Amino acid sequence: MSHRIALAVIALLALLVALPAMADGHESTIADIVVASAAAEEAEFATLLAAVSAADPAILTTLADPEAELTVFAPTDAAFAALAEALGEEAFGEILTEEGTPRLNEILLYHVLAGAIGSADVVGALESAMADDMGHVSLPVGTLSGQTLEVSGTMGEDGLDLSAGIQIDEAGLVLEMVDISASNGVIHVIDAVIVPELRSIAEIVVEAAGAESPQFTTLLAAVQAADPAVLELLADPGAAVTVFAPIDAAFAAVENLDDIIADTALLTAVLQYHVLPGTVYSFQLGGIVDDMGMAAISMANGSEASISISDAGVMIDNANILLDLVDIPASNGVIHVIDAVIVPSE
Repeated sequence: MSHRIALAVIALLALLVALPAMADGHESTIADIVVASAAAEEAEFATLLAAVSAADPAILTTLADPEAELTVFAPTDAAFAALAEALGEEAFGEILTEEGTPRLNEILLYHVLAGAIGSADVVGALESAMADDMGHVSLPVGTLSGQTLEVSGTMGEDGLDLSAGIQIDEAGLVLEMVDISASNGVIHVIDAVIVPELRSIAEIVVEAAGAESPQFTTLLAAVQAADPAVLELLADPGAAVTVFAPIDAAFAAVENLDDIIADTALLTAVLQYHVLPGTVYSFQLGGIVDDMGMAAISMANGSEASISISDAGVMIDNANILLDLVDIPASNGVIHVIDAVIVPSE
C-alpha cells in the first residue's frame, strides 16, 4: 500500500511541474484541461482535441459538463501519431472527416468511463481479481461506447507489480501521468489509442461465414431469408443488442430446417428469439439470475427465454453458451455463441 501512495505522490508532483496549465484541475473540467494542454508550450493532447472537435458535438458537451463524473483514458499525441502511421495518413484523415464521424465517435467514447475512477481504485480492483497461472489479472470495464475494454496487470509477491505496467486494452497506462483531477472526473494518460470493434453484428456474421474456416453460414442464410427487419436490426449502428448465435452444427441438428426457413413468419420469430434487447456481456449474466441461478429474459420477439447458471455451465433454454466463444464485441452489441437453436414455446 505504501508503494502505491508513494507512486501517486510522485505522479502528482510530476504533473504539477510538467503541466502547469492543469494545476487548477479541481476548477477545470476535463474539456478545459485538454484545451489548456493542447495550447501549452509543450503541447500534449493536441490531436485528442482535434479529434473531439471533429466528432459529434455531444462528446465535447459531455466532457465539458460540470455535473458529469467521468474517467477519461487520454492518448498522447505520440499515440495518435502511431495510429496514423499504422492506418496510413489518408485513412487516419478520413476518420476526422464528416463521413468518418460515426467511427470517430465510437473510438472516443471507448476511452471514457462513467464515474470518476482513480488509479488506486484500479490497482485495488485488479488485486481483488483472480489471477491465472501466470499471475495475470484482468477486469472487463464498460465504456460510454457500449463496449467493454479490458484493464489488466500482473501480480507480484507484494501485490500488483507496477513495474510490469497496467494495460488498458492494448495501451499502457502512463503511471507518471495518472489521476489528473478535474471538476467533473479524472484523466489517466495512455500511450496508445484503443480502438473498439467497429463492425456491426451483421458484418461480423457475414465475414465469419466467408472465412477460410467458415462459421455462421446457416445463420447468415436464415437471416437473409427472414423478414428484412432482422438484418436491419443486426446492421443498425444505433442498435444495442445481444445475439445468441447458433453454430452451423446447431442448425444441422434441427428437424425440418428447410420447412422452417421457407416459412418467413416462423423463421423471423425464431431468429428474433435469439436476440436480447440491450448489450449484456457474460460477466453481467450472474447479476440477473436469482438465488437458484435462473432468470427469465424477454427476447426481441416478445417471448421469454430462460437463463440458467450452474456448475455445468451457462445455458439459454436448451442451448449451452460456449464459454470460449462469448463476448464477441460489435459496434452495436455483443455476440455469444451457442450450440443449439432455441425455439420459443409458442
